[in-house]
Amino acid sequence: MPKHSIRAVTAVAALACLTAVGPAPGTPAPGATTSPASPASRFVPGACPKPPEPVEALSGARCGVLEVPENRSRPGGRTIELAVAVIPALTPAKPAKEPVVFMAGGPGADAFDDIPFLVDSGLNKDRDLIVMGQRGNLYDRPNLACPEVDRFNAQAVGLGYDAKQAEARLLQAVKECRGRLTSQGVDLGAYNTTENAADFADLRKALGIPLWNVYGYSYGSDLALTYLRRHPEGIRAVAVDSVAPPQYATLPWTWSSVVEGIDNIFDACAAQPACKDRYPDLRRTLTQQVRRLEAHPLTLNVPPPGGGKPVKVVLDGGALLNLIVAHTPRPKDLPAALTELADGNPERFAQARAAGSVQNVGAFAHGLTNSVACAEWAPGYSETDVLKAGREAFPGWPDTVLAQAPQLPFQYPVCRLWNVPDRASLQRVATAGSVPVLLVSGTFDAKTGASWAKEAARSLPRSTTVQVPGIGHWVVPQSPCAQRVLASFLDRPTAPPDTGCVDGLEPQPFTIIPE
Repeated sequence: MPKHSIRAVTAVAALACLTAVGPAPGTPAPGATTSPASPASRFVPGACPKPPEPVEALSGARCGVLEVPENRSRPGGRTIELAVAVIPALTPAKPAKEPVVFMAGGPGADAFDDIPFLVDSGLNKDRDLIVMGQRGNLYDRPNLACPEVDRFNAQAVGLGYDAKQAEARLLQAVKECRGRLTSQGVDLGAYNTTENAADFADLRKALGIPLWNVYGYSYGSDLALTYLRRHPEGIRAVAVDSVAPPQYATLPWTWSSVVEGIDNIFDACAAQPACKDRYPDLRRTLTQQVRRLEAHPLTLNVPPPGGGKPVKVVLDGGALLNLIVAHTPRPKDLPAALTELADGNPERFAQARAAGSVQNVGAFAHGLTNSVACAEWAPGYSETDVLKAGREAFPGWPDTVLAQAPQLPFQYPVCRLWNVPDRASLQRVATAGSVPVLLVSGTFDAKTGASWAKEAARSLPRSTTVQVPGIGHWVVPQSPCAQRVLASFLDRPTAPPDTGCVDGLEPQPFTIIPE
């Protein structure tokens, strides 16, 4: 699922990285077979990526690239390069022998941008942390960025969320990106979860690691569960956060997560007397505001939250809903923001909408997003199915709002342009097996609803599901309790993890504005 960014990256300058992990360049990976038609994957040591905002942990990392076939079903095809960093344990004297490998969200998000959150969450406290960009990501070759789409997203804040003009401009941007990538020889059909999983299986072998742990969130949970299903060898334990079960991840499915997350926020408000008294009927307020704004959108000039020249923003019902799904404003401020909006003050939502006018052009691999969404999430369903799911989630809302899968507007027209093979039957399969699995969810998550972790766990007999109250998408970096649960699981995955800190946890108090 598309990644909810909670960026606050800090660090010092990244330096060229040190000695390599695993086999020397050109050495076949353990267990790999070589042939002139299908070269083995291999790890080639090299310099670490240098993000615009330096990542301190990379200054001591060992980096390089994993060379893999672009399309394993086409022997003799070209190879691609995936950026890799091995971040050493903070306790080098006695590190745990099994490292943890990270699978980022998105698909298309830069995994290296997540490193500060992983380090702050203790992932490399006593074991090495391995980060690899999924194929097509920012520091990979090729990079499936779509600057055309980034520029559209910056302009889209001044258009209606579901407006025909927005659709036309997005489709033009997608068409231009696709044409540019295919003219460079990119096989768009090869950028999928099956190949991503095979890349990580090859990475373990290329680094000479007998056994490792896996941690993935959002789309990375979909990938981690697929990886466990297809390549269980060498996996000690799997932890997934903000769970998108492969068997359920479709475009209509997004609506069930939206309504669950929003309902949980409103129920939590009702459980706090001060919030309940000040905001007595939030569901009605939300419905009224979605209907009002969809019928009569607001057009405003608003400075982005970071400052700068005011930009034109259009706030309609679709924009309002998608800001809430993206947790902008934060869940603790949502009741206040909705009440202010109803009272004629749209400032919180308008500023959040204006934030979209500032895009990190070229950083997100929209090409990978579209290849996965169009091959795995869209097939077998239609725009009508998305609308039906939306009506079930929010009866009585305008169809113009409900017709777009949250966070993925106009995805079916986009997929008709992107034109990649249908992989739904290969991907929509439940993961089973005896490897210990921890599934962590936040009750306020409106992208990957907390209840879906239990669905994923049904076929995993050695699994534990944990719901952390009051937390949204990507739980571990936001919750010290979730960090402790994850640490205890990685220490002894065959034993029940220590979930004692979850008992008695309650969402933080909601913001109360004067009447």
